[in-house]
Amino acid sequence: MTTADRSDGRFSYEGLDRIIHERARLSVLTSLVAHPKGLPFPDLKRLCGLTDGNLSRHLAVLSEADLVSLEKRFAQNRSQTICRLTAVGRQRFIGYLGVLEQVVRDAAEAAERGPESGVRGLDPATKTA
Repeated sequence: MTTADRSDGRFSYEGLDRIIHERARLSVLTSLVAHPKGLPFPDLKRLCGLTDGNLSRHLAVLSEADLVSLEKRFAQNRSQTICRLTAVGRQRFIGYLGVLEQVVRDAAEAAERGPESGVRGLDPATKTA
């Protein structure tokens, strides 16, 4: 154990928000941060590879946590739901990514000094047999 590892909670990663960390919700938030003007429900469904029911369920969780907003409107005589990341959602998602980056750095450093000789970082391309 290194000296840095002796601190309490060194690997607790409290910023890994459970609401965001679920795969489908992570996919939804990543899609929405890449589309700041928002996405219609069918486009978001296609990007995330989710069914109508799954996307609705995850959007409800994210909306309840004030991470996304859902706007119902009419376009071409059809109802349409536009999904957007809220300001709070953007801030929490960016904070989450910062913690996730720390997880990757810590894991890469641990792999670098791991017992297996020839292992360099987490990139399989740098691993020698």
